[in-house]
Amino acid sequence: MTLVSAYVAESAEAPLAPGTVERREPGEYDVQIEIHWAGICHSDIHTVRGEWGPVPYPLTVGHEIAGVVTAVGEKVTRHQVGDRVGVGCMVNSCRECEACRAGFEQHCEKGMVATYASPDQDGSVTQGGYASGIVVTEDFVLSIPDSLPFEETAPLLCAGITTYSPLKHWDVGPGKKVAVVGMGGLGHMAVKIAHAMGAEVTVLSQTLSKKEDGLRFGAADYRATSDPATFEDLQGQFDLILNTVSASVDLNAFLQMLRFDGALVTVGVADQPLSIETMALFANRRKVAGSLIGGIAETQEMLDFCAQHGITPEVEIIDASQINEAWEKVLSSKVRYRYVIDTSTLPAV
Repeated sequence: MTLVSAYVAESAEAPLAPGTVERREPGEYDVQIEIHWAGICHSDIHTVRGEWGPVPYPLTVGHEIAGVVTAVGEKVTRHQVGDRVGVGCMVNSCRECEACRAGFEQHCEKGMVATYASPDQDGSVTQGGYASGIVVTEDFVLSIPDSLPFEETAPLLCAGITTYSPLKHWDVGPGKKVAVVGMGGLGHMAVKIAHAMGAEVTVLSQTLSKKEDGLRFGAADYRATSDPATFEDLQGQFDLILNTVSASVDLNAFLQMLRFDGALVTVGVADQPLSIETMALFANRRKVAGSLIGGIAETQEMLDFCAQHGITPEVEIIDASQINEAWEKVLSSKVRYRYVIDTSTLPAV
């Protein structure tokens, strides 16, 4: 085992602090990565604060990772030393079940191995990317295209694939009308990607405070959900509504905005159950669905798509010493739109 520097949570209440985590020595199929950039996702905060279940403290979080390969196992064929690579929300799966064989490792029937706070196949607990290095099996390491700015790429490994996957699955393209609920870390990526796919995009945000940004990212319209006229004016307008917010919303009001055979897809995790009136589904044969990140092949496809279309997240680079402050700004929705940690600022081991 090797110790690497990290920012570590010792409990749900304590701030993250400098520390270390253990990384295994690279096995024959492993890739050792020097982490350069780590994005901050709201999921990191939910996890550390115990909002999604018991937490194996001490814990390092972070599942938006960009770095450079420093060593590879003798049987690795996909990556070599010096490559720019990324690691997203999972680092292993059984790779044998029907879901894994179909390229949906995130739905592994035996349970995917998440990048942090997850039991790995060797019995250890995974530790995330707020660290100087990580070791991951080659099948879960992504190649970062050269045209993508390195410091802006990390959030694509979560925010990018989380929005790309449902947009692709529901056949977003020219002639389709898409509404994006929320204009945060996920929402702003959804706008950029849906616009690049050729759809007509409308942002549905609580206020108009980010309207200028939304239009710049590719939205054709930007409406405030705090205005009742928004729901009246946009009834029956959209083929797809992508809900990216992590708060409770009135799904029934949004359902009224769907065209025939339209779908309302949620990728944000609400803090309490959301209710649906059955009658709201009947008209226009509406659908409600959820979507969980994406498989490894689809994540690579997303990175290549973003490189082709020049799509990157809007990021603010921070030092490791600013992580706790950044978390508070994420919770108060004061980030535009993703914080990325410069891991070279981590204290040395």
